[in-house]
Amino acid sequence: MGSRPVFAKAALIAAALTFGMATSAAAFTACQVTDTGGIDDNSFNQTAWEGVQMAQEQLGIDARFLESQAETDYMPNINSLLGECDLIVTVGFLLGDATREAAEANPDQMFSIVDFAYEPPLPNVVGQVFATDQAAFLAGYLAAGMTETGIVGTFGGINIPPVTIFMNGFARGVDFYNEQKDAEVTVLGWDPESEQGLFTNNFESLDDGRAFAQNLYDEGADIVLPVAGPVGLGSATLADELGTDALKIIGVDADLYFTDPERQDVYLTSIMKRMDATVFQVIEMAMNDAFEGGVIVGTLENGGVSLAPYHAFEDAVPADLKAEIEQLREDIIAGEVDVTQ
Repeated sequence: MGSRPVFAKAALIAAALTFGMATSAAAFTACQVTDTGGIDDNSFNQTAWEGVQMAQEQLGIDARFLESQAETDYMPNINSLLGECDLIVTVGFLLGDATREAAEANPDQMFSIVDFAYEPPLPNVVGQVFATDQAAFLAGYLAAGMTETGIVGTFGGINIPPVTIFMNGFARGVDFYNEQKDAEVTVLGWDPESEQGLFTNNFESLDDGRAFAQNLYDEGADIVLPVAGPVGLGSATLADELGTDALKIIGVDADLYFTDPERQDVYLTSIMKRMDATVFQVIEMAMNDAFEGGVIVGTLENGGVSLAPYHAFEDAVPADLKAEIEQLREDIIAGEVDVTQ
């Protein structure tokens, strides 16, 4: 994950967020390969696909996707798109090996991969990675300021860097709140120093999401951050049944207030990764002959990551806590607060 940024400039992602000007598609085709979460996972596969769809609408490209039902589908799905697509976008850290193998075997094919980057960079692959610990740090500070029990919790899907970066930022945000306020809010489910914590070992089981959230709730947590894609919907279902006075959820990847409308009122906020913007940006670069291997990094500064609005909890979050979080955001951007410590 140590690749140096090549395209990580605020202007580029800012341009992607506003979609830029329409460009002639010239029969350009962008294809997406999902991980096992599926195209409608209310999370990062869906958000990445929204970027492809934005390009379809704004730039007039052709768009296709293939869903992976199991890890054994990754390579066959990629191979089936070779020669059919100008750009192949693979989604998820777990597709890293398959994407590398396909890219090295097909040097004239353009690829991009979400949540992964290669060191050294591959000349025909753009990695899309996100400083989600920055936004998660804000979420941890928020959770620490909102908990009634003094206990918050988190769990992951699989113990991989794109998951644990959320958990690191969240736990360190709570620690920062404790330091600033002389408080003693406890984080269950993850220790950034030992890198030990709770994982469902899948991104599919809503039953696991419910069970893990239930266990954290039983241990006293009244705010839970599931970093597990669709698994988190099980946690949201539990919160919906218990009531938000008992349990609140922090979403990941997308603003789950909108993508999970049946349970939207349980989400205190969401830690957002703007994969739609970075996918759109890569497509536009490929169409404009500006594609080269490297990595795009989404940050608070360039809008690639952010904290979603409080929505149903807008009136419940104290004004002074909102102001502190906004100031903390500015301090992180300015480098005055290090979210990795």
